[in-house]
Amino acid sequence: MKNAIFTLTVFMTALLTGLPAQAQVSFGNATKFNEDWLFRLTDDSTIVNPAFNDSEWRKLRLPHDWSIEGQLSPSLASCTGYLPGGIGWYRKHFKITDDAPRHYIYFEGVYNRSEVYLNGHLLGKRPNGYISFLYDMTPYLKEGDNVLSVRVDHSRYADSRWYTGSGIYRDVWLIAAPEIHLAQWGTGWHATSLTNRQATIAVDMEVQKHIATNDRLELSATLYDAAGKQVAQRRTRVSDGKEGITKENLTLKITNPHRWNLDDPYLYTLKTELLSNGQRIDGCETKVGLRTLKFDPNKGFALNDNWMKVKGVCLHHDAGVLGAVVPPEVWERRLNNLKEIGVNAIRMSHNPQAPVVYDLCDRLGLLIMDEASDEWEFPKRKWVKGWNKGDPAYDGSFDFFEEWIEQDVTDMVRRDRNHPSIFMWSIGNEVDYPNDPYSHPILDGSTINQPMFGGYKPDAPDAMRIGKIAKRLAACVRAVDTSRPVTGALAGVVMSNQTEYPEAIDVVGYNYTENRYDEDHATYPNRVIYGSENGSGLEAWYAVKDKEFIFGQFIWTGTDYLGESGAWPSRGLYTGLLDFGSFPKPRGHFRASLWCEKPVTYVGTYPIPDRFKNSRRTFLSPDAWDIWNYDPGQEIRVVCYTNAPQARLLLDGKVLGEMEPYDEKTGIIYWDIPYRAGELKAEGCDKDGNILSSYSIKTSGRPYALRVSADRTNLSCNRATAHLIVEVIDEKGVVVKLGDNDITCTIEGPAHLLGLEGSDNSDMSDYTDNRHRAFHGRLLTYIQTTGEKGQIRVKFTSPLLQGTEIVLNAK
Repeated sequence: MKNAIFTLTVFMTALLTGLPAQAQVSFGNATKFNEDWLFRLTDDSTIVNPAFNDSEWRKLRLPHDWSIEGQLSPSLASCTGYLPGGIGWYRKHFKITDDAPRHYIYFEGVYNRSEVYLNGHLLGKRPNGYISFLYDMTPYLKEGDNVLSVRVDHSRYADSRWYTGSGIYRDVWLIAAPEIHLAQWGTGWHATSLTNRQATIAVDMEVQKHIATNDRLELSATLYDAAGKQVAQRRTRVSDGKEGITKENLTLKITNPHRWNLDDPYLYTLKTELLSNGQRIDGCETKVGLRTLKFDPNKGFALNDNWMKVKGVCLHHDAGVLGAVVPPEVWERRLNNLKEIGVNAIRMSHNPQAPVVYDLCDRLGLLIMDEASDEWEFPKRKWVKGWNKGDPAYDGSFDFFEEWIEQDVTDMVRRDRNHPSIFMWSIGNEVDYPNDPYSHPILDGSTINQPMFGGYKPDAPDAMRIGKIAKRLAACVRAVDTSRPVTGALAGVVMSNQTEYPEAIDVVGYNYTENRYDEDHATYPNRVIYGSENGSGLEAWYAVKDKEFIFGQFIWTGTDYLGESGAWPSRGLYTGLLDFGSFPKPRGHFRASLWCEKPVTYVGTYPIPDRFKNSRRTFLSPDAWDIWNYDPGQEIRVVCYTNAPQARLLLDGKVLGEMEPYDEKTGIIYWDIPYRAGELKAEGCDKDGNILSSYSIKTSGRPYALRVSADRTNLSCNRATAHLIVEVIDEKGVVVKLGDNDITCTIEGPAHLLGLEGSDNSDMSDYTDNRHRAFHGRLLTYIQTTGEKGQIRVKFTSPLLQGTEIVLNAK
C-alpha cells in the first residue's frame, strides 16, 4: 500500500432517526434506561449491597455530569477548567416486565474507571471513560426488584489535558433479546465495488448463540432507498447451531447507486434480520451511505473520485456550561454552524465521542477522523496552575493502557465502522511529543525545529517503543476494518521519523509542523501527509492550499472548550472558531472567508494599538469584533474578511472607504478612519463592482431592554432542547455589543433550564444557577422539556432594563 494509491470504498451507518441503540449494538429491542436513577457523591463499599438504604439519595435522570455542578475554584487544576472530580455512586431499582430470556445493559460512556454491579454481583469494570460497553445481566436478574449499582472513580480528576466531566454522562440502554441473537457490534458492511452503474456490498454478520439449536437459522439483509423502495435483498443459512458465535456473510448488488457526498449525504436503509424456522427472532435497521475514498502521496485525498481539500476542525466533547452532557440538538446546531463557515471535516479529539455525533455527521455531510486516545503507556504533563505554567501533574490513563488499549481500539472500530462519515482511524494524538514522555538522541540536533521539552534525555522512555506500539494498534484496527486508512497525529515528526511509527500507519498526520511538509515529502515520497492539528493562521492554510500533496488540515479548535485553561480566571484555551455557545467568533468569520464556497463578507473594528501607530508593521487582526462604538474622531482600523475580489466601506449608505483589492498575503482588506457614529457596512464585490455579499454593524445607545428569540417554539415534550438567544438592545432595537448586563431566567411550565452560556472565557461564575452576565450583548439559554405536554413561559429580567419573555409549546 505504501507504493500505490490507497483506494477505499463504502461503509454504512446508523442515523439519528429510527432505532439508534439497535443500530449501535446491532441486536435486540433497546429502550432508553435513563429515568429514575439515584446518585450520591460518596464512596462506601457497602453500596453494592441490594439492601443498602438509598432513600435519601438524590433522584436524577441520566445523562449526568457531576463535575459541571461543582464549585469552580482557583485551587483546582487548570487542565480541568478549575472543576472538581471525586468518586460517585449511581443506583437504579427496576423490574423486568417483558418475557425476553436475555437482558443487557449498554452504557454509551461513563467517565471513568467504572464498576457495574447487579444485585451485588460485579458485571464488569471499564476504566476508559470514552468507550461504550455492554454487560449481560441475565445470570443475576431476579423476579421483582433488581438493583444496579455503578461506582465511578474520578478521584484522579486532573487525569486529562482538558475537561472530561464525571459520571454516567451519556445515554444508558436496556436491551431485551432472545437466547439466539445478532452479536454486539457484529454487523458490518463494505462495498467491494462501486461505480455509477452498480454497487456490490459485502455484508458481514455475527450470530450469538447462548444455547445450541437444531432449528433452521437464516440471515436476511434488505436494502431500501431513501423513498422506502426495496433495491436489494439476500438470505443466507447460518452454518451451524452450536453454542457460541457464528460468522456469516452475504452480498447485495444494486444498480445506479446514489452516492453519499458532503453536499448530498444520501442515505439508504439496511434492514438485517435473524430468522429461526422462517420466523424473525432478531433484527436491526441502520442507515447506509455509499462513497469511495482515495489517498495518494502526490494528489492528496479524493471523495467519490473528486480530489478535494479537507477543511477540518478538532472538537472536544463538552459544551461549556453543559459540561459533558450535550443534547443532540446542541450538537446539531454546533455542526451546522461549523458547516456554515466552510468546515467539511471533524476530528474527534482525542477519543471516541457520543454515537449521536457520528449519526449527525452522516446526515449533515461531514467527514470524521475518529481517534482512540491521547495517551499511551506513560503519562503526559497535565497543567494545574495554568496552561504551560508551573509544575505539571502526571495522572492519566497510562496505568490501564497495557491491559485495555487493544480492546479499546477494537471496540472503537467495531462500534463506529458503519458510519460513512468516518474516513480515517487515528490510533493516538501526540504520543510522540518530544520528552513528553519519549526521547531520542536526535533531539540534540541543531536543526530539530520542533516544539519539545528540552534536548535528548537518556533517562526518558526510548522513542523506539512508539513504533512497536503503533504496529500493535494499527493491527487492531485492520483486524476489523481495512476499508479506511490508519493514521496518527504526530507532534514530534522529526523524532518519530527515526522510529517505525510513520511506517506502521497508512496516512501520517503532522501536528503544527507545516515547515516539514516539503522536506518530508521529498524524503518519503510514498508517505501521505496532512495537517492533523493546526493553528488558525493564514500560513498554515496556505501550506495546504498551495501544496497538492497535502490534502487538508484540522484547526485547533472548532469550538471553545473547557480545560487547558490559562491562569485563573480562565475557563478554557479559547482557541475556537466558534465560542462556547457555538456562535462564530471573528476568527470563525475569517476562516469562512478562506473556506466557504458561497460569498461571505464580515466587518470588524479595533483602535490601532499605540505600539503600531508609528511602526512599519501593519497590525491586521483576524479577531476583530463587530463593534461600532468609540469616541468621536478616534482613529479606528476597520478590517474586512471576505472571499470577494474586492470590497468597499460605507457609513450610512455613503462611501467611506474606497474599493480595495483582496490581499492574498494577509487575507484582510482594511481602512483606517476616524470614528463617526452610524451604520457601517462592508460590501464584498466582484471585479465589475457588483455586490456579492455584505455585513453591517451599527452604533448602539445605552442598554434599554432585553429581546429574546428561539430556534424553535414547538417542541417535543420528550426531553427536547431549545436554544433561546437573549440580546441586550437600546431604545431603537440595536444590539448593544458592549452590553454585559446581569440576566435572570425563570421558567413556568413543563421545561427546565439546562444552562446559561455567555461565552466569556474569564467568567468563572456558577454554571448551575439561573443568573448570568451577557457577553458582547448576548446570552444563550438552553431549555429542555421534562416529558409532559403544555405551555412553557420563559422570562428574562435584568436590573434597570425592560424584561422580555417567550412562550414555547411542548407537544
